[in-house]
Amino acid sequence: MMMMSSASVALANAARRSMAHQAFLRTSVSSSFRGTPVSARWMGTYYTPAHEYCKVDGKTATIGITDFAQAALGDIVFVDLPTPGDTFSAKDSFGSVESVKAASDVYAPISGKVLEVNESLADEPGLVNTSAETDAWFIKMELSDEKELEGLMSAEQYKDHCEKEAH
Repeated sequence: MMMMSSASVALANAARRSMAHQAFLRTSVSSSFRGTPVSARWMGTYYTPAHEYCKVDGKTATIGITDFAQAALGDIVFVDLPTPGDTFSAKDSFGSVESVKAASDVYAPISGKVLEVNESLADEPGLVNTSAETDAWFIKMELSDEKELEGLMSAEQYKDHCEKEAH
């Protein structure tokens, strides 16, 4: 029979506890996602290089242009939006904005069906200049493929993108 020093015994016990803890964590982490709808894992705000935002809550995405985009466009004078029920693929143009400087297409960051349009923009297109990422959203869409969100930027990535574009 082999005799172990107290340091060896302590080390062996620590290794066993660590392995048991790792197994517990694997079980806890994987079971914490079991039963969680995929769409709940994708909640948050995502951005495109073309300056659209996509705020996801469950299977619904609220889409509009970013504050960076409205500042570059100047005073918005007209917003053209689709009709509820229309479907778009990611990167399809779904509408346009016109400003005193230019007209610009607005692109769908993700694929899906339009559930709602922001009717207030028909009468108040300038709302885009004062609250682009809150009250002046353009459309609400039902996501058809949450995995498309993986191709969009996080807030931090978008901030870096804007800083590079500004220089």
